[in-house]
Amino acid sequence: MHTVVESESRSPSPPSGAAALTRVAVAGATGFTGQELLRLLSRHPSVQLIAAMSSGATAAARKLPGLARLWSGEITPLSPDTLRQSDVVFLALPDAAAAELAPALVDAGVRVIDLSGAFRLTAPAERARWYPETRRVPDGAVYGLTELAGGAVAGARLVANPGCYPTATLLALAPLASAGLLAPGSDIIIDAKSGVSGAGKTPSERTHFSEIHGSMGAYGVFGHRHGAEIEQGIAAATSDPHPMTFVPHLVPLDRGILSTIYLRLAPGTTEDALAAVYQQAYAAAPFIRLVGSSLPEIKHVAHTNFCDVGWRVDASGRAVLVSVIDNLLKGASGQAVQNLNVMLGVDERTALW
Repeated sequence: MHTVVESESRSPSPPSGAAALTRVAVAGATGFTGQELLRLLSRHPSVQLIAAMSSGATAAARKLPGLARLWSGEITPLSPDTLRQSDVVFLALPDAAAAELAPALVDAGVRVIDLSGAFRLTAPAERARWYPETRRVPDGAVYGLTELAGGAVAGARLVANPGCYPTATLLALAPLASAGLLAPGSDIIIDAKSGVSGAGKTPSERTHFSEIHGSMGAYGVFGHRHGAEIEQGIAAATSDPHPMTFVPHLVPLDRGILSTIYLRLAPGTTEDALAAVYQQAYAAAPFIRLVGSSLPEIKHVAHTNFCDVGWRVDASGRAVLVSVIDNLLKGASGQAVQNLNVMLGVDERTALW
């Protein structure tokens, strides 16, 4: 493994004859995912971080102490004109702001990686229900679940970075659905837990320390927008309909997601059959770790871009899948940089290893 030497404010100019650096900017850089993006991009050898902006046009410029000696630039007010000077822009903005800004940037020839939900849903009716602010989806938009997107991300003009719950869930579930291992028409139950950072940086009564500490609760039952995103992913993997129940929970952790998926398998399907499907699906996926019946835990993936997947099958054909990710990395900023690497044609692990 290489020792990473972290750079100062911006990447240095490439030596004579070297490939030009890709100019990148981050809008919404003061949130949890925005700061993770800056940390990752500051050590990326193929990019020049030319701007990091807040979510508003009137915010005062400021530095981020947590990035000292990694990136010494200032967070500046949001400026669409400056963003248009970039080759690639990361949008870590609220849905409505991203829905307005992303199409204009794509029209100006800028490639966009959007971490909001504004462009994740492809069905117009579902998008209108969950993201009514999205009036137009630019040509060349791709749903960027990296391991399942094939080569589509490489040529995308806009990458809709997946949600954290769908990332953890679909990476475990989609290969089995695609391989026809689910019992026809069977129900899928997804019981998912998320750390508090998944709720974003804006404080609320529910995320107040004294409310969440020592507690745990379900929320968004039958009404969480990530449920629609998971259903979309299942439908893309198989034409066989599977009723789905998705229940998210908030747990007193800073970061991490654990998705436990309950399903019925086609008759005669064994644990070894699941292992064979996963191994084939993820043979070339550097960030998927298959742990089998040992079952993964959040602490195994915290502060990494890994997704760990485990599974168990009983004699009656019931299966339990367990998938864990860091919601701020593989569930957001890490996957966004992984998608950038695919777009640039560099090793997926660059700046993430």
